[in-house]
Amino acid sequence: MALIELEGISFGYTNAAPVLIDASLSLGTGDRLSITGANGAGKSTLLKLIVGLLTPRAGTIRVFGEARRDEPDFEEVRRRVGLVFQDADDQLFCPTVAEDIAFGPLNLGRSRDEALAIVDDVLTRLDLMRLRDRITHHLSGGEKRLVTLATVLAMSPEVLLLDEPTNALDVDNWARLVEIVNALPQAVLLVSHDPAFRDAVAPRALHLSEGRLAPV
Repeated sequence: MALIELEGISFGYTNAAPVLIDASLSLGTGDRLSITGANGAGKSTLLKLIVGLLTPRAGTIRVFGEARRDEPDFEEVRRRVGLVFQDADDQLFCPTVAEDIAFGPLNLGRSRDEALAIVDDVLTRLDLMRLRDRITHHLSGGEKRLVTLATVLAMSPEVLLLDEPTNALDVDNWARLVEIVNALPQAVLLVSHDPAFRDAVAPRALHLSEGRLAPV
């Protein structure tokens, strides 16, 4: 069974040319798949459709074996599929790193002690404990990218959607992110302009051009 399956997805923004035309893809357990394409091709749009932040004009979104159409369907999807946004500042909004990472588990009903234990576990696994009590908006761009990943992993997702995760990363943090992602058990759908990163973590690719997905 595919974890994520898109069949004949079409989408366009109001008064604009279609962004996706009859787009289809499948992501199974343990799969690593990259989506390539020019700026504005619709790659980020594709990820947002999967988690229900946008609604397709046509086609079927099937996640964990069930067709997803309405907001209640996608509430479950967003609990089980983690999306790391292209802009870290869209995802980090609490005063400190620990509070940002604890936010998701608390929202799922975990106690404060349980949430803080998750914070420490995730930061330890990612070798980021040094950032635990830092003020989030004082972090470097690369540090923010790694913390956004930590906030998503704190939710124990079954699938990871990564949107340009190497933005703002220096060489050391780039290498660390490759190490982290390759050690994760989750299936990964990656959007990235970075060919070296794609080759390192998700070499199988589909290319998005003029609204259509095709194997590379």
